[in-house]
Amino acid sequence: MANSIVSVPIAVNEPVRSYASGSKERESLINTYKNLLQQEPVNIPMYIGSEKVYSEQKVKLTPPHDHQKVIAHYNKGNKSHVEAAINAALEARTKWAAMPWEERASIFLKAADLLAGPFRNKMNAATMLAQSKNVFQAEIDAACELIDFLRFNVQYMAEIFSGQPESQPGMWNRLQYRPLEGFVFALTPFNFTSIAGNLSVSPALMGNVVVWKPAETQIYSAQVIMELFQAAGLPDGVVNMVTVDGATIGDVVFGHKEFAGIHFTGSTGVFRQLWKTISNNIENYRSYPRIVGETGGKDFVVAHKSADASEVATALARGAFEFQGQKCSAASRAYIPSNLWPEVKSILTEQVTSFKMGSPEDTSNFINAVISEKAFKSISSYIDYAKASADAEIICGGNYDKSVGYFIEPTVIVTTDPKFKTMVEEIFGPVLTIYVYDENKYEETLTLVDETSEYALTGAILAKDRYAINVALEKLEHAAGNFYINDKPTGAVVGQQPFGGARGSGTNDKAGSSLNLLRWVSARTIKETFVPAKDYRYPFLG
Repeated sequence: MANSIVSVPIAVNEPVRSYASGSKERESLINTYKNLLQQEPVNIPMYIGSEKVYSEQKVKLTPPHDHQKVIAHYNKGNKSHVEAAINAALEARTKWAAMPWEERASIFLKAADLLAGPFRNKMNAATMLAQSKNVFQAEIDAACELIDFLRFNVQYMAEIFSGQPESQPGMWNRLQYRPLEGFVFALTPFNFTSIAGNLSVSPALMGNVVVWKPAETQIYSAQVIMELFQAAGLPDGVVNMVTVDGATIGDVVFGHKEFAGIHFTGSTGVFRQLWKTISNNIENYRSYPRIVGETGGKDFVVAHKSADASEVATALARGAFEFQGQKCSAASRAYIPSNLWPEVKSILTEQVTSFKMGSPEDTSNFINAVISEKAFKSISSYIDYAKASADAEIICGGNYDKSVGYFIEPTVIVTTDPKFKTMVEEIFGPVLTIYVYDENKYEETLTLVDETSEYALTGAILAKDRYAINVALEKLEHAAGNFYINDKPTGAVVGQQPFGGARGSGTNDKAGSSLNLLRWVSARTIKETFVPAKDYRYPFLG
């Protein structure tokens, strides 16, 4: 066979389409959205090995912004389906792990190009429909970020494999990057289609096989991801998608000898419970499993007295309320100095009250629905708590209605208590709480920011004073894994801002970087000696 040392295409971030008024791209995407909405409900199978598997139990899926409209049914699986998925993965493992890395790379590079072209509208429209994202939020997530994950991960894989040790005269040292021994379990969230895709395929890129459980409210767009992988030529059994409840899949996966790792994005509470379960079963596994997780956030914005009020207000309006605040990076608590507060309040109130809310089909809507009735109840309970509290005032929003869809007005709370409930607990919805601090107590406020939350995912500092920025970087060193200067704390781009946090926010393995991919390989050092010794005696013995 012919051999070569290949170089991969240089990864470049996928350009974000604007979907401006009157553009062909907007017309085309909205037409795709309408077609998906009007077609007969889709019967979404599980993907196990070479089979599309259907069960007797069908569960309906509805758009969050129109919960009476049934767009699909998914087939709910049971323990036997999980076992079959694991078996299919393990059966595929030998050939997949042995495939040359550049051949694996070509599959995912093809997937990226397919998504950039013929799959783009369907992936975006499915995300708009099933997760209630507006056109721009769908574009930066379901299309661009997933494309970037696919392309940049290939580049990072090549960089990892090129990392080799030094060799002394008479020997050759080599480093192999082996896939993990067993299967990887991907457990993915509803809020980012790109995260669902990346968590399932980044281990696969490195030669692993995967059992994937998408969130129930993301299954509709998850099917499009599977269609994309199949179109790109991903072999059967490498990624197996099963739609079962968490307890059922957990019992099987975490009790299996060949469980090699988990790739997770979700709540802190769930992740901690998974970690405990894995720990309790540790003696049953062939190897110590890799545990990689990105979890909750209570992300902050701190404005210094030197900041520009309009920049602060816009960072809050966008950072807190894009995709209804359902981002683990969303601005959820803000600390505004007293000298800026009157102007920030005026601008922020004007911006937030100008938001239009409704279906993603109407591209003038900045705000859409929250993901589910469960989320609706949880978020609205925080708003009700603030309404009843003497320590808080709602200056924007505060209303909600689920008669048609799960709509909650973007809500801004101002509190006099820096440890107020909505300043501390993760809400995961369109609720921002602001604490106005004495403009001359900046450093004390930074200490407060660091100590208020158990999370450490994202945060932002807005200031013109460079000394103030430097102080914040030092005092908030461990308060955020992604730190922003004069920007909102959201919008990390693959290849530019690898994403992840620590403390209660996860293992900080930085999705969208080589740091994450390294978790899915197990290195083997090989030393070859060209002329071995033939006598045990060293010179010092003479």
